[in-house]
Amino acid sequence: MSQLQKRSIEGNGAGGPEARRAVGERGLGASVGTAEAVPNPELIERAHRRRFTSAYKLRILREADGLSRPGEIGALLRREGLYSSHLTCWRRQRDEGTREALSRPRGRKPADPLLAAMAELRGRLTRTESELALARRVIEAQGNVCALLGEVFEPKGATEPESTKP
Repeated sequence: MSQLQKRSIEGNGAGGPEARRAVGERGLGASVGTAEAVPNPELIERAHRRRFTSAYKLRILREADGLSRPGEIGALLRREGLYSSHLTCWRRQRDEGTREALSRPRGRKPADPLLAAMAELRGRLTRTESELALARRVIEAQGNVCALLGEVFEPKGATEPESTKP
């Protein structure tokens, strides 16, 4: 692996010492003049997608935006091992992030109106239930009073007149 390739892998946020080798690539310990010039039989089963840090993306975008002569962006992409679609996607991400950050209101987030309405309805329900319980007790007391008054004011010797039989 050349020094340029090592530098681009370490500098692009996609790897470093822990970066995995591509399928069929020789180990770093193999040198041309030794007996171990045979490819490494331990191959990685599946290729891993590169991941780029946001700082790396911004640095590349700033550098690409600063280039003006023909072919400079292509040279940058070749040097970093990137595709033009990376720049397109990263520019879109940068613009959406900026728009989102600028459109977001400052300060505390407003309270959810549904939560406020639900709290008010719960309070009304609690008050209504307590008023209903009080009304039931009053009605029960009125029934008891009516029953007592009926016993008190009922004439004691009075009985219902018996019907006369012919």
